[in-house]
Order: sequence, then structure tokens, then C-alpha cells
Amino acid sequence: MGSFIFLGNNVPLPKLYLRCNFFKILNTRSESPIGIFDSGIGGLTVAHAIKQMLPHESMVYFGDTAHLPYGDKSEASIQAYSVKIADVLLKKECKVIVIACNSASSAAYELLKEYVRKEAKIINVIDPMVELIINRFEGKKIGLIGTKRTVQSAIYARKIAEANKNIQLSSLATPLLVPMIEEGFIHNKISHDILEKYLTDPILNNIDALILGCTHYPLIKNEISPFYSQHISILDSSEVVALALKNYLAAEGLVSKNPNPKHQFLVSDYTDSFEASTRIFFQEEVHLQKHPLWN
Repeated sequence: MGSFIFLGNNVPLPKLYLRCNFFKILNTRSESPIGIFDSGIGGLTVAHAIKQMLPHESMVYFGDTAHLPYGDKSEASIQAYSVKIADVLLKKECKVIVIACNSASSAAYELLKEYVRKEAKIINVIDPMVELIINRFEGKKIGLIGTKRTVQSAIYARKIAEANKNIQLSSLATPLLVPMIEEGFIHNKISHDILEKYLTDPILNNIDALILGCTHYPLIKNEISPFYSQHISILDSSEVVALALKNYLAAEGLVSKNPNPKHQFLVSDYTDSFEASTRIFFQEEVHLQKHPLWN
């Protein structure tokens, strides 16, 4: 009987070797695509930054639109979704899988590293941001806004505290922001009122920087900035993660030189708004492919 990895709540999952092994690490080439996934459109901020910084890389983006938002899902559910998506991206022969979601990064990163093993590199959106905070904000007070899942995990607080840099982190769950963004309620009175309610919370008083602890939030960065009159740094992980990816590819000799990279966009449930957002981000014609995680 094969051995199993156990998810939260003792949900068993067959180990990697029980799955059909479509390719070996030796077949990974520099021209292989970058896999990126998120629950919805938020991860497009990361994908766009990767495209800008690494213009010759092909990408396979998976938006798990059938299960968004991840921020209010259980750890076991997020882990199950993440593993199924990883299977899809491995079958596409992705050399790196970027977890372009803070909730999935906190809930499933360690599991995915164990599950994928050497078939692909796993990069999350939390560790590069933590490294930036540790290097730039010693002795400062940092605010963080994120989903309930990210804030309740306390993963940023734990990692920052481990560095022993006398950095105070004040975190605030902002659960209305993701559905607001997904539904297109941005740059209007609704979004302004919701942001005002959150950003004027006393827990965020006197901060020196604000971490946008969800990859959806850079889409409203221009609305967040005026609340602070440019007196603090607004930090989103998209460029930070893209730089971490670039450094990894360079160190491993995996940087693509493909003059005509191809991008593929998969969704677990088709939505017109997602396709429209994707076209805006990539400034090209985009056709979504529906790929349910469970048939």
C-alpha cells in the first residue's frame, strides 16, 4: 500500500510517485514555462510583473475562479485546491510554480514543496516580502492588510519576529476587499468607503510602511496611497516576487531566451470579468481555457 501525505483534518492525499510521472527533472529546460496560480485575478499582478521583468518567459496562469476567494476557505480546502492546480501545471512542464496568493502561500507552501519535490521550484509571495521588510525596516512599525486566512495564520509576524530586527507588525484582516475587486467595485464611492473604514482602524496608526498582504490589493494601490499622503511606503509583492524568480532562474541557468514566448490562461470556471482583466494586464488578445479541478 502506497504512503500518503495528510492534509489538514486528516484528509489523505497520495504521494507524488502515485501520480503518472509525465516528465523528469532532467527534462526541465530553460524554455519551459513559468506556472502561476491564484484564486482569481489578483495573481495577474504577479504575472504582469514577471512579464515585465522576464519578457522571454512563457507562462501558464491558473485562476481558480470556481473557489475564490481563498481567504475565507479552510486550510485543508486551500491545500486540496493547490495540489490539484500543481498537477495541472506540472503536466504543462512548468519549471517553476509561483503561488501568487498570500492565503495559499501561508496554507499550502510547505505541502507543495513536499508534493512537487524536484519536479519544479516552488516560490511563494510571502518570503520575498519578509526578506525586504527585514532588510529595509529594522526598528520600524509595519502595517499589514490581508485576508482572514493570511492574518489568522500570523505567518508574516512569525517570520519577521524570527529575524530579531525589532520590527513591530500590526495586521488587519480586510475581507471585503477581494470580492469588491473581483466584482469590479474599484475607483468609486463604494471602494473608497470600504477602504476608509479599514485604513482608519487604530491598529494601523503611526505605521512606517503598509504591506498589501494579498495579490489583489495592488489593483487598488492608487486608491490606498492617498490615505497616507505619500508619507509611508506601500509595499506589494508583485515586483519583489518577480525579482526573486529572476534571481533563481539566473542562478540555475534556466532563464529563457525565447523571442516569442507563449502565455496560456486556465480557469476552473469561466467569467467574463476575468477574461477582460487578463486582456488589460497583458495588452493582448487572451482566450481563457476552462479547466475544472474536479470533473
